[in-house]
Amino acid sequence: MEDPRLADVGDERTAAGDRVAGFTYGTLVALSMLIAGAKLYPGDPGLIGAFVVLTTVALWLAHVYAHTIGQSVSHERRLRLPELRHIARREGAIVEAVLPPVVPLLLASAGLISGQVALWAAFGLGLVVLAVQGVQFARIERFGTLRTVFAVTVNVGVGLILVAAKVVLTH
Repeated sequence: MEDPRLADVGDERTAAGDRVAGFTYGTLVALSMLIAGAKLYPGDPGLIGAFVVLTTVALWLAHVYAHTIGQSVSHERRLRLPELRHIARREGAIVEAVLPPVVPLLLASAGLISGQVALWAAFGLGLVVLAVQGVQFARIERFGTLRTVFAVTVNVGVGLILVAAKVVLTH
């Protein structure tokens, strides 16, 4: 018979993995939407921020919906409300990830910093979040130093590709 404590460890690891995945995905979505928002609403950090938040929320809803359908099929029944809430919370890191990059846009829309500074700060914060998520992933996987550096480099590298796209598309 399986030790019940091991199930808890597996559940915690799964939850941590889901959180890292959601935060990483949400940050990449936010960075991508910053690019699109800067192109659509040049010079209006408030609209860019709203665009980033609304797009991320829409993608979160799509994730919740898709996972709900998938679990309904795999369980051969409609999901109950508590199960739907669980999926929504599990995928919630996608929406939470939008907060750090949006803060500078809010500061700019309040006139506290310039729009250009806000955009670059938003990208910078997004890259910092990706680095932190890379470290968290490495910690969960019990990586050594070299593999941790590689994980962080890959995570930040994907974000830098988006920053390069911003430079190409909006300048």
